[in-house]
Amino acid sequence: MIKPIFITAIQSISPLGKTQNEIWQAYKNKQHYFSIKENNLVAKIPEEALQEIETLRTSDAKYKALDNSVLYAIYASRKAVKQSGWQASSNFGINIGSSRGATSLFETHYQDFLKKDKVKPLSSPTTTLGNISSWVAHDLQTQGPEISHSITCSTALHALLNGVVWLQSGMCNKFLVGGSEAPLTPFTIAQMQALKIYAKPDKTEFYPCRALDLEKEKNLMLLGEAASMLCLEKDETENALAKIIGLGYATEILEHNASLSTNAVCFQRSMKMALGNLNPEEVDVIVTHTPGTKKGDISEINAIKKVFGETVPALTNNKWKLGHSLGASGMLNIELAVLMLQHQEFISVPFIEQKTPDNIKHILVNAVGFGGNAVSVLLSK
Repeated sequence: MIKPIFITAIQSISPLGKTQNEIWQAYKNKQHYFSIKENNLVAKIPEEALQEIETLRTSDAKYKALDNSVLYAIYASRKAVKQSGWQASSNFGINIGSSRGATSLFETHYQDFLKKDKVKPLSSPTTTLGNISSWVAHDLQTQGPEISHSITCSTALHALLNGVVWLQSGMCNKFLVGGSEAPLTPFTIAQMQALKIYAKPDKTEFYPCRALDLEKEKNLMLLGEAASMLCLEKDETENALAKIIGLGYATEILEHNASLSTNAVCFQRSMKMALGNLNPEEVDVIVTHTPGTKKGDISEINAIKKVFGETVPALTNNKWKLGHSLGASGMLNIELAVLMLQHQEFISVPFIEQKTPDNIKHILVNAVGFGGNAVSVLLSK
């Protein structure tokens, strides 16, 4: 980092709600937001929020053919830009990623192809990954660069990395970054089940996804849908919510197609890079990636212990509450961190006992995806 980058807005739509107040109140309770859909546990966006998405879909004839992953992104992006006070048609950049992209729409078009041996004219342009940023740019009428990418579950934080680089290069002064995911489809869930990492409904378990619980005896990951957007600015403003003071990234040689090494070398490298010259003891909280898998959770904690030694900060996670939203999950981690910095209140995991911080000044946020692509972001008040 050459100099801090300032966060002037963060908005999301997720199982926790659609406003920052709703989301904060949801974080403060001890309940989860999973329900049964077609015999599988998932975390869905609330019905009231979905009604607003449907209103967005019918507001423009061009939007009727778009996947929910795109509509979620447009919805959250509009709110973020409004919160930041940016003017429409101004020169801000956009980088919004997704792990799966237009999953539901792609599956629908492919099923149609199998039945009829032909596809609808819009099947290609509405299912490409670049679809998300392109439609957000169209909707907001920005004149800046627009970029989409997929780096699995670290996608949103890679979007943040990219936005910071554009800002520090001097080629832009403002950047909208984030991730969007609508993965609650039969094929996507079946993929997770094939990896043997997806939790099965269990009436005896109050918390079906025990992310960050190192004592669990089986994999307990669950999917959720969400979009989360962040407004970044190069110069400090009165409405800044927090600042980014450190960034780290790393990729490691995989031991398995879907798992980290035992001590998550990529996380060790990304966290050390993000910390820079900051004393590790000054980090108050780490928002972990920990998806709820046995190996994934333990590997990240091992990496944290390697970096922080005996002074491990307070650890927290949100996937036990709202599931793993894949490419959007990293930005939801950032949102949780920003809310804790704003409210000066630590959001704990109910089934984990640990000492909680009295004051919160520095929070480290982690994300990693298939392929061993880790990102760590250091935030400060």
